[in-house]
Order: sequence, then structure tokens, then C-alpha cells
Amino acid sequence: MASKVKDKTGEKLGAKAVKLANLADYQDGSIVSRTIIDKKTGTVTFFAFDEGQGLSEHVAPYDALVYILDGEAEVVISGKTNHLTEGEMILIPANKAHALKATQRFKMMLLMVRA
Repeated sequence: MASKVKDKTGEKLGAKAVKLANLADYQDGSIVSRTIIDKKTGTVTFFAFDEGQGLSEHVAPYDALVYILDGEAEVVISGKTNHLTEGEMILIPANKAHALKATQRFKMMLLMVRA
């Protein structure tokens, strides 16, 4: 539930404005993730990828939307490479193989729609 999610200072989220890109800092050689909403109908997750980090190719049974908050990423969907920068988004259709890689540090929001 959103009421249990905290920002990087430890303050609970919910019913207040926050800057999404500030939910967590980058960590050297790592991927940071924070689940914002987790419901049967879908999820919203924040990620911060250090340069060179990524998610290997995989398939999800649901549509997903990736929105780049900061930095640059390479998103490969069904073999096609897409270069995204801050403020851009891409839809990943259900059941399509995809992978992500940080060409430089980047932060993103992932919206997964299950219903």
C-alpha cells in the first residue's frame, strides 16, 4: 500500500506532493527499486540504475510503461533497440521479450498494468 512507502528520508508517502526522482539515490554498481503501489490490477515501481547496470531479457504477461525520470537508458523490445532520455517513455507490450541497460545512470518509473 502507498501509505507504507517512505521517501529516502524515511517520511511516509501519501496525500502529499513528492518529486519522484528523489525517492532514492543512485548506488554504485547497483539497481535500487522502491515499490510505490502494489495491487492486483497493477504496480508502480521506482528504479535507479547505476551506469552499466540493467535487467536481462525477459517476458512479462502484462503491458508495462517505462518513464525515464533522469539519465539515459537503452530499452530493447523484441530485438529493437530504443534509446530513451529524461522525460521520454516507452510502452512494452505484454508477452514481448525486453531488456533494459543504463548507458549512463538513470532513474525510471515502471507502471505494470495487470487488468
